[in-house]
Amino acid sequence: MAPKPATPEPQGQVADAVRGNWVDRLAPPATRPYLRLSRADRPIGTWLLLLPCWMGLALAMLWDGRAGLNDLWIFVASALGAFLMRGAGCTWNDITDRRIDAAVERTRSRPIPSGQVSPTQAAAWMLAQALVALAILLTFNTAAILLGFLSLAPVAVYPFAKRFTWWPQVFLGIAFNWGALLAWTAHTGSLAPPAIVLYAAGIAWTLFYDTIYAHQDTEDDALIGVKSTARLFADRSPQWLQGFLIATVALMGLAVILATLPRSPASLALALLGPLAMGWHMQWQLRRLDTADPAVCMTLFRTNRDTGLIPLLFFAGAWFL
Repeated sequence: MAPKPATPEPQGQVADAVRGNWVDRLAPPATRPYLRLSRADRPIGTWLLLLPCWMGLALAMLWDGRAGLNDLWIFVASALGAFLMRGAGCTWNDITDRRIDAAVERTRSRPIPSGQVSPTQAAAWMLAQALVALAILLTFNTAAILLGFLSLAPVAVYPFAKRFTWWPQVFLGIAFNWGALLAWTAHTGSLAPPAIVLYAAGIAWTLFYDTIYAHQDTEDDALIGVKSTARLFADRSPQWLQGFLIATVALMGLAVILATLPRSPASLALALLGPLAMGWHMQWQLRRLDTADPAVCMTLFRTNRDTGLIPLLFFAGAWFL
């Protein structure tokens, strides 16, 4: 009996996209290159941008004990904004990195190096996404709007960081966790120590998951001179990742304590279980990590959606105590 022919890959599919994703299956063909620029076929990045927003909102609600329809809008607007700004940021990243992407096996199938869209078309798409995100941002209070504009600086710098520092993951963390500050401020009207400590915890978490992610490309990065913490740490990555794990749990635990002290001891105890459970999940990743296996690195990187959802469940439970 003749073997069944393999199902052909969708035309233009990006190498590290989730197989069978909705963009490749359902989106109109003319829109697919633009949705791929936005990483709509790789939703983990949107989750990693969104979860700090929701954490910031949850701790802000625990901090002042208030909840209302405005918080429902902040919750929804954070999701919309994360999708749009992640899309705009990734499009900017692909414009600036188009020559690097063409030299790396995992990224040469992206829309610009593969010829699906031109840099000019990509720039227009980036602007369109940013303008819609701006319209959402303008529904927040003045302090949150100002923070939103300030977030553009780390977003603009990040794609170039890998050219001048071994720590580009720090710049990613600064950009990706800004939502913790913004959502807190959208609820409270101003920043406070719990939000800043939560922001620092998010940066430590980003160093953890993005170092794992960067281990997929260490050989190509070495050939073309791209820097990363994965290359810097090399065989010492597990020890560094353990340190980032401890920093994440400790800082998020401190943020929880600062935010929930005004509430009942039961609320504080339950909320504190969130960072501890998050740390357990990160430890689970470390036990399975094989930095020499790109498939394992990608799989573990994607599990960080669950890593970030875990403390949110505890924060939500603490609200009702």
